[in-house]
Amino acid sequence: MKQRLAILGSTGSIGVQTLDIVRENPDRFEAVTLTAHSNWERLAEQARAFDVATVVIADERFYGPLRDALADTDVKVYAGLDAVAQVAAAGDTDVVVNALVGYAGLAPTVATLRAGKKLALANKESLVVGGELVMRLAAEKQAPIVPIDSEHSAIFQCLVGERTPYRRLIITCSGGAFRDLRREELADVTPEQALQHPQWQMGAKITIDSSTLVNKGFEVIEAHWLFDAPADRISVVMHPQSVIHSMVEFDDGAIKAQLGVPDMRMPISYALFFPERAHRPAEAFDFTAHPALTFAEVDRLKYPALDIAYDCLRRGGTAACTMNGANEVAVAAFLGHRCAWSDIVRAIEYALAHADFRSAPTLDDYAAADREARRQAAELLKC
Repeated sequence: MKQRLAILGSTGSIGVQTLDIVRENPDRFEAVTLTAHSNWERLAEQARAFDVATVVIADERFYGPLRDALADTDVKVYAGLDAVAQVAAAGDTDVVVNALVGYAGLAPTVATLRAGKKLALANKESLVVGGELVMRLAAEKQAPIVPIDSEHSAIFQCLVGERTPYRRLIITCSGGAFRDLRREELADVTPEQALQHPQWQMGAKITIDSSTLVNKGFEVIEAHWLFDAPADRISVVMHPQSVIHSMVEFDDGAIKAQLGVPDMRMPISYALFFPERAHRPAEAFDFTAHPALTFAEVDRLKYPALDIAYDCLRRGGTAACTMNGANEVAVAAFLGHRCAWSDIVRAIEYALAHADFRSAPTLDDYAAADREARRQAAELLKC
């Protein structure tokens, strides 16, 4: 029987590649619901191409154009952030692919789990911001979460079938656009430079996060929640080739690694097919094309965001939510040429120093912490 998918963020990089998997496997998957933030033109094209039942445009300003573009179809058209969460919980889907960017992904994640549905999770902020709440809901509702992030998919794959404890989770890190620059060369880097990731083709926000290693810090927090790993059992190692996506070290000293070309269709298909694997049209991996796999320690002075994320993980509560909210504002300001690259981490530090802290937050507390962090960051950056 086909799995019916709701793809949240279908016009972004992960969403488009998820639809590629649906297109490759029409006997296994059916896209029934698609959502986008503001790209109504592409959303309308996807709705027609995949004959979906429902679409949602989060930015309500584009409801009219989207509705008119699909007026000659039977597609139901909705708008607003609340509608995105509502369709995630709707009864006509089996699997929700959460490919939203940022804090906006938390409410649909919560709605999906409350409905007891399988969650294929690419929105790491759901766990960064509200990991305790999310994992508790998943356990209560017995709703499976399968990660789509390449690093967490790799760890997940390494752990499948293992009965003995792991000693360490090892998350690999490409280093982002500025890995070959010295610290003193970073003062005047531009958004255009930061968007030139050497290995992966991703959206603008995550590409900037990769350049600061905020993204890697968030992956450490995500790994903590997904795999019940304390901070001191999660390591990060630089691996410029991005061939090894992550590793697991076990108590007997053995290390398992998941390898492959930098292609997000692999972890997406694994999340959708699990516990099976997809048969995907691809050439065999050419080991001779990758004669050297190298590793190095992360320069913690060049990339202070990584240690900030570890500190937020150890503090718990709303700390990581504050970090995320400030980062989202600062990244948007940097992309808009309204602040320097170094101001991103400065805004995070400022928000963490000035924001209120809640040690046992509710969903409302997370929302309040997010708003305050954004206000603090905007205040510092004057944006």
